[in-house]
Amino acid sequence: MTASDIRSDVEHLLRTLAPAVLGAVVRRFGDFAASEDAVQEALIAAATQWPNEGLPEHPRAWLIHVAARRMTDQLRSDIARREREAFVVRQEWPFADPAADNDHADAAPDHDDTLALFFMCCHPALTPSSAIALTLRAVGGLTTGEIAHAFLVPEATLAQRISRAKQTIRTSGVPFEIPAGAGRDARLASVLHVLYLIFNEGYTASRGDALSRTDLSDEAIRLTRAVRALLPDDGEVAGLLALMLLTDARRAARSGPDGALIPLEAQDRALWDRGAIAEGVALVSATLSKGAVGAYQLQAAIAAVHDEAARAADTDWPQILALYGVLKRLSDNPVVALNHAIAAAMVDGPRAGLALVDAIDASGRLAGSHRLDATRAHLFERAGDVQAAIAQFLAAAGKTASIPEKNYLTAQAARLAQQTS
Repeated sequence: MTASDIRSDVEHLLRTLAPAVLGAVVRRFGDFAASEDAVQEALIAAATQWPNEGLPEHPRAWLIHVAARRMTDQLRSDIARREREAFVVRQEWPFADPAADNDHADAAPDHDDTLALFFMCCHPALTPSSAIALTLRAVGGLTTGEIAHAFLVPEATLAQRISRAKQTIRTSGVPFEIPAGAGRDARLASVLHVLYLIFNEGYTASRGDALSRTDLSDEAIRLTRAVRALLPDDGEVAGLLALMLLTDARRAARSGPDGALIPLEAQDRALWDRGAIAEGVALVSATLSKGAVGAYQLQAAIAAVHDEAARAADTDWPQILALYGVLKRLSDNPVVALNHAIAAAMVDGPRAGLALVDAIDASGRLAGSHRLDATRAHLFERAGDVQAAIAQFLAAAGKTASIPEKNYLTAQAARLAQQTS
């Protein structure tokens, strides 16, 4: 294994461990902002030491130990000796031995610290947008740039939003717990939206060399299962889990041996995970039969229609168009409107889809997004306007920060150019 491979493995492990480590430190020290800083220092120390010195026997306990040391040092600087000693005694926290930390940290917990951290960050003291941004940064492991991309806002705006959210958490005295009853219900929508965004970033990375980040999508599915265990009768929780499973089921077919993107219609459906599809279909079927329908349930139903088609040509586009019509009425989301335009093009022809895309563009709500150009490119190609399609493929390639997407879009432009030469 090369040094580069070792560093990559360490980085992957650190991304996986970071939320649980932060949850453990926040639970014991209570100060979210200071705990996050301490955990970041521990992660930096691990990223520097582990590739050269090898992994410790208990990586999670090592990180918690180092972060706890940072917190203790800060306490020594901030409070009097008597207060500090009383605090340490109350926490009953063994600082002397990382292996001893492991006995405490790696024992089976009564509850999931990561999930508790989610609910803490989604406290009603924060606006929904601030809560979601903070949680994605602190727990989801997304960079400020990746979150800004998901929110379709400038990175500087997002950074200010996260900073204000941390300050609110610091001053509001938000308890570290999974709330019950109305307190939990008040935060649930934000928690589900965060999980949805983390999954999306994992399934299709917004930037970088890799098409996907399976550490993020896998963690989103794991945590959504945990939320469903808390709320087994909630239709939207079940709908979100179904959506993730039905989407993630296509993972193995989404890229070739060279990592190149393969669009849905060209995928080898024999590679799809039939077990995940069966579980997702069962979930969405059960929840749709209960009456009230939410946005995640509708998206899961759309994913199920795609997954149940044996071939791309067998896809029931009229049903998908109808489902997107209902979803548009529930969700004021420009990406939903764009997907509705694609479904309309498949049913009513590419010109009908292009007209809807033009209306979305005029609203300015997807300004700067490569999705508009990429959708136009495909629809222009279906309409037979090859030169317009080439121009839109190239425009889209120039706007995405994902290397696999950029390569795919550029290759589509080159393919059409070769056909016309």
